[in-house]
Amino acid sequence: MAEETVRELRASFAAGRTRPAEWRAEQLKGLIRMIDEKEAEISAALHEDLAKPHMESYLHEISLTKSSCKFALNGLKNWMKPEKIPASITTFPSSAQIVPEPLGVVLIISAWNYPFILSIDPVIGAIAAGNAVVLKPSEIAPATSSLLAKLLPEYVDNSCIKVVEEAFQKQPHSWNRDGIRSSTQALAITQLLRDSSNIIRKSLIENCNGTVARIVMAAASKHLTPVAVKRIVVGKWGCNNGQACIAPDYIITTKSFAPELVASLKRVLVRFYGEDPLQSADLSRIVNSKQFKRLQDLIEEKRVADKIVYGGEADEEQLKIAPTLLLDVPQDSAIMTGEIFGPLLPIVTVEKIEESFDLINAKPKPLAAYLFTKNKKLQEEFVANVPAGGMLVNDTVLHLANPYMPFGGVGDSGMGCYHGKFGFDCFSHKKGVLIRGFGGEANARYPPYTTEKQKILRGLINGSFIALILALLGFPREKR
Repeated sequence: MAEETVRELRASFAAGRTRPAEWRAEQLKGLIRMIDEKEAEISAALHEDLAKPHMESYLHEISLTKSSCKFALNGLKNWMKPEKIPASITTFPSSAQIVPEPLGVVLIISAWNYPFILSIDPVIGAIAAGNAVVLKPSEIAPATSSLLAKLLPEYVDNSCIKVVEEAFQKQPHSWNRDGIRSSTQALAITQLLRDSSNIIRKSLIENCNGTVARIVMAAASKHLTPVAVKRIVVGKWGCNNGQACIAPDYIITTKSFAPELVASLKRVLVRFYGEDPLQSADLSRIVNSKQFKRLQDLIEEKRVADKIVYGGEADEEQLKIAPTLLLDVPQDSAIMTGEIFGPLLPIVTVEKIEESFDLINAKPKPLAAYLFTKNKKLQEEFVANVPAGGMLVNDTVLHLANPYMPFGGVGDSGMGCYHGKFGFDCFSHKKGVLIRGFGGEANARYPPYTTEKQKILRGLINGSFIALILALLGFPREKR
């Protein structure tokens, strides 16, 4: 099955079907039509997989995906244009340009936590760049996966864009193609992709939040306003109940302010999700029993259980865990050494907020880092001294809504980036093209390399205008 699919896609790409701007635009328009006409079905599938609230599905998946499509459609012709660049003195006279070239057949492996946008958004970039595409949705979100397998052939060119639902682990070496884009959670798939030389032909781009890809927030106490607390809560629990790669994994604040912070978070959580959050229709459920047990194990660890200051309730039948706050859990506990990916939020205290820089940097580089402060100097220090895939000051998660910004990790949180024009670049090879005429020949270029020729060549390489004039005038003269 895998070999047959790849052969068909390679044949379509080799025939040039995916290269014209008209074909690319038509596929993007098809995706927009799909979203417009099938919004209710998409939302229902997301609710079936994750009990994701319909408004959250619309805000975080459906509307953002449609906006991404429109952005690519509007920018497509400009993105495809060759980029003129300066020519060097050593190639004078000449012109130079960078031509974006599609990679070929690309494989996109998407994650289960945002199974619609994390499937379609990279497909948008791959189509815009002129590639043939294999999309592998996550089998952990089966309703969305099945829906994509059903809908995409109805709206895009099925000879160039295909959906496969078979588990990737079964045939890893069969998917021999030109580029891979992975947004999976587990680091196991990252290691598989990196280690399998037979799989990777040209490029691997992955945003893999993994077990050590931390999402960090430093909260300066005097600037943590009620608005900031609401933004923290919606960025954590309003994003798939914490099952989001950019949801805050923990908060760092000062010891003196921690009690006020905890009290503020409690008030907002009750206001948003009620006294019994397990019954709230605005909170997603945990994706499956395996993830539910993993999260339960984190807070049932002996050194952690007595650190819960709010929440901790769970309903295994519903696969729901209430928003849970923990204060000063041990740094070497499981909840602090692996990504949480759920509704648990540890609060770590320090004497001075500046100490948070060292605490953050002692861990692997995060996919996102958040800071709340009005202090411009602290903002500048945070940006300069905290490595992260992306960063947001005085809010959470909203940086994903800006199509002009790249989205991607660094180190253990991923490699490469996409989003908007960056998605087009992600799936393109930048081919350098130098064009020369037959004039302006320099005798010094050709053997035998006499002392005079060497002087002129050294001058050209070092950018000497005099050497250029001498070379264009034909010096040194050839002996006849």
